[in-house]
Amino acid sequence: MSDQDPQPQYPKYPGEGGETFSAGQPPAEYPSATQPEPERPQSIRTAVRLMQVGAGLSALGTIVSIATIGSLKDSIEDSLRDSDPNVSQSTVDAAYSVAIVAGVIGGIIAVLLWLWMAWKNGQGRSWARVVATVFGGLNLLSTLFSLASPQADGFTISFSLINLVLAGAILVFLWRKESSAYYDSVSQRR
Repeated sequence: MSDQDPQPQYPKYPGEGGETFSAGQPPAEYPSATQPEPERPQSIRTAVRLMQVGAGLSALGTIVSIATIGSLKDSIEDSLRDSDPNVSQSTVDAAYSVAIVAGVIGGIIAVLLWLWMAWKNGQGRSWARVVATVFGGLNLLSTLFSLASPQADGFTISFSLINLVLAGAILVFLWRKESSAYYDSVSQRR
């Protein structure tokens, strides 16, 4: 009998035969907690930073919209009076209040979506890249609608175009070859 007993051998998967490995030593193809996380490539780091900039721009856009809300009240009143000349002031005020609340909630949601996408894409979640791509497409449609709107002012058009360019740059960085390799390596590790 030898001084050291051999390590017990276990099947590769529970209940299966086939290749075995020694206790305490999983095969190399299994990720372990001791393996380091794949390093984020520069393209992912840049995309994440640009998403954070997008969150800041959305917050700024919401603040500017609230600051210039006075012209919105006039626009709402004109629109309501065009459709019904006998509209009451309380209806105008209610519509104005709804517009303010909807704008603030929409702005908060936009900021949170930008930050969520930055966080999940930074973690290398493949689904987040797909969701960011869908959001980029929706951003394109939103920009086209805002450009076609007769009520679009210079700020709205400029803001929409900046947002569109930002979204396009982010998508380019997310779909670069080194980004795809990062998403693949994170997926394989899980």
